[in-house]
Amino acid sequence: MSVWQAILQGMIQGLTEFLPVSSSGHLSIFQYFTGLSGESGAFFSIVLHLGTLFAVILAFFPTIWGLICEAFAMLGDIFRGRFTFRRVSPKRKMIFLLIVSLLPLVFVVFLKDFYESFSTDDGIIVEGLCLIVTGILLTLACQCPDTGKNAASMKYSDALAIGLAQAIAPMPGISRSGSTVAVGMMMGLGKKFAVTFSFIMGIPAVLGAVILEIPEVVKNGLALPLHIVIIGFVTSLVFGLLAIALVNRLVVSDKFRYFAYYTLIAGAIVVILGIIELFSGHVIQQAITGMLA
Repeated sequence: MSVWQAILQGMIQGLTEFLPVSSSGHLSIFQYFTGLSGESGAFFSIVLHLGTLFAVILAFFPTIWGLICEAFAMLGDIFRGRFTFRRVSPKRKMIFLLIVSLLPLVFVVFLKDFYESFSTDDGIIVEGLCLIVTGILLTLACQCPDTGKNAASMKYSDALAIGLAQAIAPMPGISRSGSTVAVGMMMGLGKKFAVTFSFIMGIPAVLGAVILEIPEVVKNGLALPLHIVIIGFVTSLVFGLLAIALVNRLVVSDKFRYFAYYTLIAGAIVVILGIIELFSGHVIQQAITGMLA
């Protein structure tokens, strides 16, 4: 993998991880056409996800730090016998909501190999179909009124629904941010709060995915040069921060519908290209890899 390929993939990951267009789908399509699929491509995807993970922590650090402090305060109340479920602060309730939203990830552990098989296979039809699903979710969300729900008024069933959306997000082409924010908006969450909840909820999910991959990475060794890994990490971090800032600007408007149009159109194009590749013996892929050689 060359330096420019590492930078380009870092840009794709950083921008599409938070813009509701599916980073995994775009990376999978890019890796397919450039011949970078397989174990090294999967390992580099982990590196890029770590970069965007740090971007979320930096962008939402005040909120995250407040939740951490509240968690320790709650533990103190438990040990002193002062804890109660009857009256909880919005921060404490948000901790409970986040825990509920993470419950569906238990199923992801068992479906890990199933999800990964689509990212490393020799086709892109599934990626195209999943992009279309993302577009449909965004279209439906844009039709829902903003009732201004926040942590104080949000229901635990809302958190579970958002968690289920996150559980299907490992499919390449299903946008994690897009699907979870869309379901949050369908549940009546305020647009800005839906983004905040979605992004913070994604931290344990991404971290857990990385931890699950560590044994395999250690077993196979570092498949890429260290400088390539660092470049990819830093690029995804920087462009991740830029994407988060952009989403925060767009979320209060109706601009999400443009992402719906994009994913629907992109999905249809990818499906068509995937069918052509399937019946032509991967002519397009061979032509592109030949030019890059």
